[in-house]
Amino acid sequence: MAGQNDGNEAQTGDGKAARGDVELLARRLAKDTDISEDEARELIRLIGTDWTSLVREARFLKGRH
Repeated sequence: MAGQNDGNEAQTGDGKAARGDVELLARRLAKDTDISEDEARELIRLIGTDWTSLVREARFLKGRH
């Protein structure tokens, strides 16, 4: 349905999704924490875009593997 967030998109101030921003963030998170980009996107979907929280959870996830 148009206008719905499928979990792979960050919201901008005007309510529009910024998929490219999520992809850039996922790539950086994956590179910096040595998790897969898929895992990074899933964390972003679950947690949001707060970098500190993402890094903390990615490191926890990496430690479990």
